[in-house]
Amino acid sequence: MVKRQAYQPILITDASRSQDDQLNSRQKRYVLMMGIRVACLVVGAILVGAKAPLLWLWLPLCGVGMVLIPWLAVLLANDRPPKEQHRLANKLHHHRTDTPPTALPAEESPHKVIDAEP
Repeated sequence: MVKRQAYQPILITDASRSQDDQLNSRQKRYVLMMGIRVACLVVGAILVGAKAPLLWLWLPLCGVGMVLIPWLAVLLANDRPPKEQHRLANKLHHHRTDTPPTALPAEESPHKVIDAEP
């Protein structure tokens, strides 16, 4: 009789987030980043209208924010977590928990020994 491996329950803390939850968080991050872009545009317009000191410094910073933030927002909004079979942590976790095969006692050997007399 071969002993079966002990049942390993799946912990709820190990469960991945639902697709709806992932999509919702990506949408919130996208809206937040686009809000920052709009703020850069408004601040740039206010600085130009008010002829603020150090305008040569602030306008390029606002311009960089208006150009880079939409690009990053789209990249991050389309970014999903890797699938379970592709996660390195998952692969390492399985290798650590796998137990090496153990030898069966002689009475539980899967092969029958036949005593043949010459």
